Amino acid sequence: MLRDVQIKQAKPREKPYKMYDRRGLFLLVHPNGGKYWRFRYRFAGRQKVAAFGVYPAVSLSAAREARDRAREMLAEGRDPVDAKREAKAKARGEAETFEDVAREWLGKFSVNWVKEHAEVVRARLEKDIFPWLGARPIAEIDAPTLLAVLRRIEARGALHVAHRMRQVCGQIFRYAVAVGYAQRDPSADLRGALTPVAERHFAALTRPGEVGGLMRAIRGYQGSFVVRAALRLLAYTFVRSGELRKAEWREFDLDSGVWTIPAHRMKMRREHLVPLAPQAVEVLRELQPLTGSGRYVFPSARSAARPMSENAICAALRRMGYEQGAMTAHGFRTLASTRLNELGWNADVVERQLAHVESNEVRGAYNRAEYLPQRTRMMAAWANYLDGLERGHNVVALHA
Repeated sequence: MLRDVQIKQAKPREKPYKMYDRRGLFLLVHPNGGKYWRFRYRFAGRQKVAAFGVYPAVSLSAAREARDRAREMLAEGRDPVDAKREAKAKARGEAETFEDVAREWLGKFSVNWVKEHAEVVRARLEKDIFPWLGARPIAEIDAPTLLAVLRRIEARGALHVAHRMRQVCGQIFRYAVAVGYAQRDPSADLRGALTPVAERHFAALTRPGEVGGLMRAIRGYQGSFVVRAALRLLAYTFVRSGELRKAEWREFDLDSGVWTIPAHRMKMRREHLVPLAPQAVEVLRELQPLTGSGRYVFPSARSAARPMSENAICAALRRMGYEQGAMTAHGFRTLASTRLNELGWNADVVERQLAHVESNEVRGAYNRAEYLPQRTRMMAAWANYLDGLERGHNVVALHA
């Protein structure tokens, strides 16, 4: 349990940190010294967070009383955040704060996002936006006020984050306009006001000789057998590293040579079919006796109940001598996209296999198997091409 003296003596750190009390109540201490009461709870099967104000304006005892009231609401089947919003709506002249609206927006829309993306957006709001705008009525926030907050992010060199948070704030403001909390979106006035971000490319090898050397390095990798298998399958399938790391055995039909990645693990939230070349099937059959009795194809080295860590593949590349500026896990996608297009494969077939967003959303919702025969031929030719480069041959991939 927390004590007042602990809270008073709590010093800001470089990153926000939490001080826990009991029954879901905790104090969030921000780098600017602000101390914010939060209550974590579950409602309708989802984890949520309620804001109880700022210390010392809201004392420890008052925060505990708010927590107890919230727990009573939960016992009655009511969501504390919804109840607070309804109470505010009834109070004449009391405006919705930016944080209240932002959390309402998150609660409504993040259910359709990849979990990691939702956590990143929530964390960035809590770190970079709420300390300065959270308590302000959303209808009173204008463009210069929002720009001042985004410039704080710019000042630490995080230009990409600054631009991304302008977009997120714009989505929140547009939601506020739609439901009647605000009159307009001030982020629209900030186009061109932030420092431009230089186009970012993931490091990747693309020249045939370099690719052959990479494939030989993977074949001779002396580290974990599971990681080596992951690297080979990543080269043959060029899926996103997160899609590979969290792959489950139930997603694979090795007899048919097809990997079906479910929608909830795809960036675009659409089921994706990956035709498996014979070489990819061979990798999986070699691995099956080792990990096939568990859930994950590539389990963590520490626990089979968890997938391989995000850093495992990049660490293996570093161990093989490929620095971050030379090759990354995402670089396998860049490599495949570059070489397949240069080798004359249909750009639409390549893009569909990369599972890039379909500009026509209606069409995209029904095209999980689009170009499947062509993609199957392409994936087999791609695996043969990589094997040829590994053997040191000057190979040209065949295509229809």
